[in-house]
Amino acid sequence: MKQVIQTLKRTDAEKRIPVLRLEIDYELATLHDAMVNQDENEEKRCKERLTKLRQELIRLEA
Repeated sequence: MKQVIQTLKRTDAEKRIPVLRLEIDYELATLHDAMVNQDENEEKRCKERLTKLRQELIRLEA
């Protein structure tokens, strides 16, 4: 049973990683726009979101 659960988790992770990378790319583009427009609130929001996405990616790739 444990092996089945681990296999399912791996499959979910394999599907989530490419989506997560796209989300990071989008958030980086949003951060760039915020920096160009000098929108400090949006910059802060983007950086917080990027931190969460980074942590999730690290967890999934481990």
